[in-house]
Amino acid sequence: MAREKRQAAEDALGVEIREVHTAHKGTYGVRRIHAELRGFGHTVNRKRVERLMRRHGIEGGHLRRRKRTTVPNRLAPPAPDLVQGDFFAARLDEKWCGDITYVQVGSSWLYLACVIDICSRRVLGYSMASPHADRTCHRRADDGGRGTRRQRRRSDLPREPGPYTSAAFAQVCDGFGIRRSMGRVGSRYDNALAESFWQGLKKETMPQRLFTTMRQTRLEIFQWLTYYNTRRRHSALNYLSPAEFEQPHQRGRKLTLAA
Repeated sequence: MAREKRQAAEDALGVEIREVHTAHKGTYGVRRIHAELRGFGHTVNRKRVERLMRRHGIEGGHLRRRKRTTVPNRLAPPAPDLVQGDFFAARLDEKWCGDITYVQVGSSWLYLACVIDICSRRVLGYSMASPHADRTCHRRADDGGRGTRRQRRRSDLPREPGPYTSAAFAQVCDGFGIRRSMGRVGSRYDNALAESFWQGLKKETMPQRLFTTMRQTRLEIFQWLTYYNTRRRHSALNYLSPAEFEQPHQRGRKLTLAA
């Protein structure tokens, strides 16, 4: 009888694991599924989750190596490397991370720029543009970041050369008291946070197919960015979502302002 109860519990947990895996479009691996189950109130060992996933053939998605897309602008004056690979921030808006990538849509491309708060990993602003408009894409993403925070804090922005070295972008940053920071060209370690973010986005939005229309691409990327901020558990945040991680920080801000 005890054996039957244990087996029934194992079967029920296996069903829940598959439901979590399906709800997150097959992207969650052992650690995130374990965190999700604990978030539901389950007291379950991670090794048990791993064993059941292996038994039922459930696997998370795997990141693919990103191709180098940055081309150095040798005529633009370089910004200093203020971050130096230290992707840690103790406070919101202490450091922002910005980058631009492109997504294939049929035989064309869609440019995507994002600004991420390094403390909470939250996407503060983003912009999507067709190839002829990519020179302003990164500035609109930065505008979105400032709109989200509604303040002019001095922040370090790890950037890669290209549009981020333009005089127009430098003027925008200077106007809002943002100090620019730029690592080595082509080094994925100098902007590792952005590299990991792009890989996650591409892995989870187009694992087995390419986008065919701009409208579909924009919609799915928007949906993923919303999901990323509000629901996707992040390993660097003790498996909280960025929105969950920010809640106590935001409450602390309100208490300070009220005082």
